[in-house]
Amino acid sequence: MNGKTILVTGGAGYIGSHTALALIKNGYDVVIFDNLECGHIETVDTLKNLSSYRGRIIDFIKGDLKNPEEVSSVFIRYKIDTVVHFAAYISVEESVKNPQKYYENNIVGSMNLFSEMIKHDVNKIVFSSTAAVYGEPKSSEALQENHEKYPINPYGWSKFMVEQILSDYSKINKIKSAVLRYFNVAGANSEAIIGEWHNPETHLIPNILRATNGKTFQLFGNDFDTKDGTCVRDYVNVEDLADAHLLALDYLESGGISDCFNIGTNEGNTVKEIFDICERVLEQKINVKICERREGDPAFLVACNNKAQKILGWTPKRSIEDSILSAYKWQAKLAEKK
Repeated sequence: MNGKTILVTGGAGYIGSHTALALIKNGYDVVIFDNLECGHIETVDTLKNLSSYRGRIIDFIKGDLKNPEEVSSVFIRYKIDTVVHFAAYISVEESVKNPQKYYENNIVGSMNLFSEMIKHDVNKIVFSSTAAVYGEPKSSEALQENHEKYPINPYGWSKFMVEQILSDYSKINKIKSAVLRYFNVAGANSEAIIGEWHNPETHLIPNILRATNGKTFQLFGNDFDTKDGTCVRDYVNVEDLADAHLLALDYLESGGISDCFNIGTNEGNTVKEIFDICERVLEQKINVKICERREGDPAFLVACNNKAQKILGWTPKRSIEDSILSAYKWQAKLAEKK
């Protein structure tokens, strides 16, 4: 046991739960704080019942970051060493329709969290950010962290604003942060212990895998300037992403300065390539309907991960085939629960 207690906000959700699992595997004790609006208590129960790891889930607290008293109670009750902050709304489309919801939750909620951290002398955080902070890429080259940041939707702006808040707090030595900008996250736990469980589901791979038994998958745009006309995206495995959070914690604990890191693979796959791999995994053809492009969809969005490799020592280990196969196994397990 390393004796450290990590607060994981949004730990009942997709990426948060996989990171919580990685933390307890590596000897950390974890407190999960989640309002269960998007997460699942079943996921928390699964994590709490895992007894073969060095760390443990100390507690689950149902609470909302928008409620300062609920946030404060966590820091009063537990001696938190570091925070890993996932709790946020993440739908681009919804953020356009209801920006107030996103700014109040993602920004005000984060500021409530940071205020309690400062009050209780918790000065390290790993923050879940996004490639959406970059907006429209200026070229078809892999994006570096110094690329211009100009989000094109309220979701991206909400994350970028929190990045800026953390940067300003760092300058006055209040909080040190490792900001991880994810690209497209894919897959599930390789043992199908936990996995992606959104309602509604907006991500590409689970929606392709669900398009069976006569259902039709909607493909948005086949006229992009790419090798097959469909968008190119960088798909990073969720277990690799969880590993990046552990390395970011190590980085901060060893005295690393506040910084931002792309977490992606340096490679991209077109939507059609992902579709073809899914068909091979399912061993069946999937009906597809070509629809118009969605507004704001760039043709090419791929991470340059050189900085994460050099400073954090992180490299992706799992292939896109690994991600799709693990997602398929998880979807099958999820279907059995219904």
